[in-house]
Amino acid sequence: MIIIKFGGTSVQDVSSIRSVINIIKTKLHKQPVVVVSAVAGVTNQLIESARCAVAGKKEESIGILNNLRNRHLEIAEDLIKDSGELDNVNKAIDDIVTKLANLVEGVSLIGELTNRSLDMFAAQGELLSSHVIAPAMKEADMAVQWFDARQVMVTDDQFAGAVPNIPLLADKCRTLIRPLFNECQVVLTQGFIGSTSSGVTTTLGRGGSDYSAALLGAAMDAEDIEIWTDVDGVLTTDPRIVTHARRVKQMSFREASELAYFGAKVLHPATIIPAVEKNIPVHVYNTKNPDFGGTLIAATLHLSTEAQSSSCVIKSIAFKKDITVFNITSSRMLLAHGYLYSIFEIFKKHKTAVDVVSTTEVSVSLTIDNLENLDSIVRDLSVFSQVQVESRRAIVCLVGEQMRKTAGIAARTFGAIRDININMVSQGASEINLTFVIDEKDVDTVVKRLHDEFFSGPLPVDIFE
Repeated sequence: MIIIKFGGTSVQDVSSIRSVINIIKTKLHKQPVVVVSAVAGVTNQLIESARCAVAGKKEESIGILNNLRNRHLEIAEDLIKDSGELDNVNKAIDDIVTKLANLVEGVSLIGELTNRSLDMFAAQGELLSSHVIAPAMKEADMAVQWFDARQVMVTDDQFAGAVPNIPLLADKCRTLIRPLFNECQVVLTQGFIGSTSSGVTTTLGRGGSDYSAALLGAAMDAEDIEIWTDVDGVLTTDPRIVTHARRVKQMSFREASELAYFGAKVLHPATIIPAVEKNIPVHVYNTKNPDFGGTLIAATLHLSTEAQSSSCVIKSIAFKKDITVFNITSSRMLLAHGYLYSIFEIFKKHKTAVDVVSTTEVSVSLTIDNLENLDSIVRDLSVFSQVQVESRRAIVCLVGEQMRKTAGIAARTFGAIRDININMVSQGASEINLTFVIDEKDVDTVVKRLHDEFFSGPLPVDIFE
């Protein structure tokens, strides 16, 4: 059994969905569970509809929903020729849009948009796309079973970022999904969405379809997890900055996790965790270039002698923009016990994650990317510290196994960008990354120079292409 996940750009239009169907056909002998995202852009539109509703712009909100209805109906009409199946799809789409319209009425009347209501809006994108794709697969002569992911993805009630009950997921996959293969070739379900034990719809947070796929793979002891997107696998950096970025053919779980966390868009940061726990390889492929090799992410890599002895230990350069730096200073806390605890307790209190940390005895610098509770955090920190906040920063992260054991990496890195101001540096918590903070305006320059420094020469062919 394998898990195959298709992202929003992979199902964005008729031709893309036809490509998806052709890919699935080649995998039927492996008993695939197919996980689909919402059609590209739909989740954003659903959230915009919700925000229009709470702002009292009811007509604009309903207009967005009608546009979404028409978009899905048009895709269905091109893909599905059987009139009975098409009628069923049209009814499913109408039912979803009607439910959303009723939700618009309620939000508009109350004038309040809770995360619970927002999840109900956002979750409908995956339901819409899957209701179109399943009958399209059936029309392509596949025995497919549509399955509501909320039946197995039971979560807590942290709406907009719900946490799945993993033991219960495994039990439900065994009793509800596995038996379906007695009567079908492929199961089609949704990423991103779940429900509480009482049946209230939740979401796993933006980008959560990858995470859903990995969770399902781990729960079902899949032999492989395939993530299909719109790039040729994991690249040496963002091709929007370096057009000649190269494909990384294989990388370790740890390398992929670091890259995802520090801004690489190809994977959701949490994707790798369930796969690591079950040692399930993850493949990243391009739906628009299905014959290309993609990237293998695994615990054990098969490297040639050339690759093992290569001086190129860097696999990729990631970055994350819209970062805010806190510089926290207090001479009163010199040698005081619990200083760091006091600081991080405040970030915990305000449910704000910290990315990068650098410390001295009297000062701490750290970064965040969520400004929702910025003012409250500054107020609480100011009780015992002087706080300086710097915005419009970016994190740049070089990732590669054995970096710390390879001499000269830091010298090459900072030598290549010697004229760029570095705000923070972090190395040591992990042997596989070197992370630093710069002004956001310098990102393109820094990434291009570092890519030239580490990837311009000959590279091991079993790792890079």
